[in-house]
Amino acid sequence: MAELISFEPATGAQLWRGPTGDVDAAVARARADWNGWAAQPLEYRAETMRRFANSVRAHADAFADLIARETGKPLWEARTEVDAVIGKVDISISAQHERTPRRRMEGALGARTAIRHKPHGVLAVLGPYNFPAHLPNGHIVPALLAGNAVVFKPSEKTPATGAFLVERFRDAGVPEGVIGLVQGGRDEGEALAGHPDIDGLLFTGSAAAGVSLSRQFADPPGKMLALELGGNNPLVVWDATDIHAAATMAVQSAFLSAGQRCTCARRLIVENGRHGPLLEEIGRLMERLIVGAPHDSPAPFMGPVIDNDAALHVQDAFLDLIMKGGIALRHLSRPAADKPFLTPGLIDVTDARERPDEEIFGPVLQVIRVPDFDHAVAEANATRYGLSASLIGGTPELYDRFWASTRAGVINWNRPTNGAPSNAPFGGVGMSGNHRPSAWYAADYCAYPVTSVEADQARATIGQGLRE
Repeated sequence: MAELISFEPATGAQLWRGPTGDVDAAVARARADWNGWAAQPLEYRAETMRRFANSVRAHADAFADLIARETGKPLWEARTEVDAVIGKVDISISAQHERTPRRRMEGALGARTAIRHKPHGVLAVLGPYNFPAHLPNGHIVPALLAGNAVVFKPSEKTPATGAFLVERFRDAGVPEGVIGLVQGGRDEGEALAGHPDIDGLLFTGSAAAGVSLSRQFADPPGKMLALELGGNNPLVVWDATDIHAAATMAVQSAFLSAGQRCTCARRLIVENGRHGPLLEEIGRLMERLIVGAPHDSPAPFMGPVIDNDAALHVQDAFLDLIMKGGIALRHLSRPAADKPFLTPGLIDVTDARERPDEEIFGPVLQVIRVPDFDHAVAEANATRYGLSASLIGGTPELYDRFWASTRAGVINWNRPTNGAPSNAPFGGVGMSGNHRPSAWYAADYCAYPVTSVEADQARATIGQGLRE
């Protein structure tokens, strides 16, 4: 059996080592155990999830420390992720009641129409590395509440966090077969996604992987596929009266989590001729940003990207933009060649020969200058993605135009692009997802509706078409 090793991005130190998992065994165990879990009342499963939240709360400090060390994100940010894991439980229970209620309607001749929901069965969850606890948990909790069994494969870059998360479920009394853990890399992920005995896959990751999964799941259309993918997200700043606030939100949108959020702003769209003060203020803030290790003091704004390969990929993407005619306003740099720390980069691509419609998953913000607001909206929509978009500044009427004309699943006004609450649906269109929004709407893809017409007695007649 192969072995998997996790390293701390900030130090290079080995953090975790363990064997890769057995996909067939995990799926078989889930298939055997899920009926007993599904047969339990919803309140039983809800109470189990509350115990899970209490277990996470009791281990919060250790959990945050582990997330920070394994991802490289600042400790303060890791703590917010742990809080989100805890908060997901009550939100998911409320969403389960609202999105999948039992309904009965009276019909003719004493019949009733009943609407209820059933779990799919065994759902696979593939988790990402950027939020290795919160994002898979956002699938797992609703799936378990609905009565499914889950086989979870964390990212191969954050296996320790995935194992810690599963231990909290088991602390709460979720049976081992109902929350299975498979460690591994691409081979294990492909084996789990293609396993004939799963009833669906809940995936968070890259658009390229999402396209591949869509093709794979086209053949068995009866299996649920929920895709939460990336974005080439626009941030439009227009007629902003508070330049410092606008610049602050631009920096937050682009560089939180070292740019490793699917909702991070990738393109800053500004009015040509009035962009100078805004870009100068953004530059001043960028110079003050602390890039450092998770436990540094003073606390850093952002840590490293996940590993050296990711850092090299971001560097190459920034250089490619320069080669295509982009003008670097703040150079992306790598302070230590053997560590994946990156200082954020700002580049004007207005006159570039080509603007690749790709998600650069790191701290790079591209500036595009336009002559008027119609062109700003056109630039915002000049992407095959459609996850997040934000307008900073303007009037309510201008925001109405922006909201109506912009194609995205999350559209904000005077807020960063990465401000998405868990008590609302979260998802995108285009290459950002497959119309299976998560968060508040996750209950929708974790169960299917069943319509029943019911009567206490069988009554039937054939009124026409019979011979005398």
